[in-house]
Amino acid sequence: MSTPTRDQVQAAPKVLLHDHLDGGLRPQTIVELAADAGHELPAADAESLGRWFAESADSGSLVRYLETFDHTVAVMQSGPAIARVARECVEDLAADGVVYAEVRYAPEQHVTGGLTLDEVVAAVQEGFDAGMAASGGRIVVRQLLTAMRHQARSMEIAELAIAWRDRGVAGFDIAGAEAGFPPTRHLDAFEYLQRENAHFTIHAGEAFGLPSIWEAIQWCGADRLGHGVRIIDDITVHDDGSVELGRLAAYVRDKRIPLEMCPSSNIQTGAAESFAEHPIGLLTDLRFRVTVNTDNRLMSGTSMTQEMFGLVEAFGYTLQDLRWFTINAMKSAFLPFDERLAIIDDVVKPGYAALIVD
Repeated sequence: MSTPTRDQVQAAPKVLLHDHLDGGLRPQTIVELAADAGHELPAADAESLGRWFAESADSGSLVRYLETFDHTVAVMQSGPAIARVARECVEDLAADGVVYAEVRYAPEQHVTGGLTLDEVVAAVQEGFDAGMAASGGRIVVRQLLTAMRHQARSMEIAELAIAWRDRGVAGFDIAGAEAGFPPTRHLDAFEYLQRENAHFTIHAGEAFGLPSIWEAIQWCGADRLGHGVRIIDDITVHDDGSVELGRLAAYVRDKRIPLEMCPSSNIQTGAAESFAEHPIGLLTDLRFRVTVNTDNRLMSGTSMTQEMFGLVEAFGYTLQDLRWFTINAMKSAFLPFDERLAIIDDVVKPGYAALIVD
């Protein structure tokens, strides 16, 4: 099986489970929305602004990295602005060959302009609907509602997710600094979601280690792990090449708990040195339920095509390997089973079959 070209990766159907709405804006859109909102930006034109985002995200300074979100969130404080960002998100993903995506954001961060939480969700859905309609049915997009782990609104956001779950919201998430803000602070929200038969993912094992992953799974009942890259700390590779899994790593693999892995983002935040040294290689060899994601497309200057092609270059993956990642992700989506199966059988498998020539 030959190594796929970038054009082939671009053409392949892709599934995205971990993408932040406020981390994927077009620079030109930020410039225009900032002018409307009277918000001062660190650069005046789209090209310079895009360069500033990339440099800030690559600076190695967490403070500067987080500052980038101050600007994207600031221009997403009105219904029309949010709807525009959401529509363009869907358009950009569809253009990249993404056929299914779950896009997350924190509604509580978009209410300073006077919107209610409900109005924020409605604006995002308006944009998603417009983007999906414009794609001609080439992409399905669902919302994930995120609560911030350093705040105290997780139950409110969980209830919002349930209120909207038949209207475009597929599930719930918590995000923000892991250290000092364990997921168990929000146990009431997770227990509520479980009682409501709802789906949720938890950012865990990105900046913090195994205890964060353990709490997310064993205390909170997470369906998926946002990043989960630090599960590698519970895996020992011996000098003779044999591999030994600790209890937690074995549990994650045995239970097929999906890992929402974001290589470029992990390199920026220091969780990995490079694509070639990213734990995704070993975790894939060990057949964990690995999925490939973008995290923040603007800050990382990335796309699903770029993430997957980076893995092709680092590990020599074939189109069959990329299909495996894609089916992993679709199996792990927070869609009803029959809808997941339809996308796998009617879109993903035929799409790869057309590209794979033995």
